[in-house]
Amino acid sequence: MQKPLAGASGRMDDDPKLPNAVVELQRSTGPAAREEADALRLRWKDAWFSTVRIETAPLDLRPYLAHGTVSFDLKVNELAQGGLAFRLDCGKDCERRISYVVPARAAQGKGWQHLRYALDCFRHDGDDLRAVTRPFALDGTGSGDVEIANLRIDASGKPNATCPDYRTVSVTPEPLVESWSLDWWMPRHQEKLAEIARRKAAGEPTDLVFIGDSITHNWEKENKPLWEQLYGRYHPLNLGYGGDRTENILWRLQHGEVDGIAPKVAVLMFGTNNTGLRHEDPARTLAGIRRDIQELRKRLPDTKLLLLAIFPRGESPADGNRQVNEQVNRMLPQLADERHVFFLNINQSFLGADGTLSKEIMPDLLHPNDKGYRIWAQAMQPRLDQLMR
Repeated sequence: MQKPLAGASGRMDDDPKLPNAVVELQRSTGPAAREEADALRLRWKDAWFSTVRIETAPLDLRPYLAHGTVSFDLKVNELAQGGLAFRLDCGKDCERRISYVVPARAAQGKGWQHLRYALDCFRHDGDDLRAVTRPFALDGTGSGDVEIANLRIDASGKPNATCPDYRTVSVTPEPLVESWSLDWWMPRHQEKLAEIARRKAAGEPTDLVFIGDSITHNWEKENKPLWEQLYGRYHPLNLGYGGDRTENILWRLQHGEVDGIAPKVAVLMFGTNNTGLRHEDPARTLAGIRRDIQELRKRLPDTKLLLLAIFPRGESPADGNRQVNEQVNRMLPQLADERHVFFLNINQSFLGADGTLSKEIMPDLLHPNDKGYRIWAQAMQPRLDQLMR
């Protein structure tokens, strides 16, 4: 849902999927305190995603690439339950995003601040910036109240804000710092460390571990009885975290999540958040998965790693996210030596004969439900039985 700002203010509160969500945009006064309104104030509540976006006639940004910058003034009034990101479109069906959750929360109540990013922060090799019609967007999640003014794209300038290097982000360990993860991600990590310590003190083995993102995490929500029925005899450990990308898993591995255990098998399935959230090149997602496997081999040298293909997403084979994931999947066998690392693709078990994915298996066309987890378990079990011997 979207609506142009036609006057001094605008409001959206009619999303049937989020009946309590409210998004408001109004003209306000920027840091120069001029009489005329020269800023925009975005307020949102209980919104999974809200945005204020600038649209223009096509802009050719190629002359700006060498030394160009994107700058603006930002005022954070309230963000204790929300997050921010900045975004620039980089051609047809292309956008680049910089997360600003933690710094934005730290800036709450501190007045206007001036941010200047290198234009390169919003560009990857191969992006086509010859006709950009959406040169900037501010995205909010959760609930918040922020103001923005004096947006500029300059041919040269000195940045005062940094951004991750997209070439190495998938292999650079980092906790997950999205607005919706800050309350539970690190506590979950601490709980897992405490559970490992408890098992070690009790002499209780951990013969099986699952490592992944929300699809693994949700075994605990969608079908915990089946998990216990199938895997309980192995004293399993679920190391799935909703939203995790390869660099978040790497951080967890380097901070103790497999120290003190010696499982026979570790089931690995992740990567869809690399390709889906930040539209990462398949080769870089592969690099992230490879780096996690290297870390696991170092820390669990006697554990057999069962690497699963990234599960299908999107209704049809033509879905863009699914196609990118399939590019990753075609490269994953090169990571398996079939002695320590074993590759298994069970994706066809989730799909119809024509390649479609049913909402009866994955209601949001990404996360399995009870039926989906039963399909996963049944399709994987023969290979798991072999490796657990």
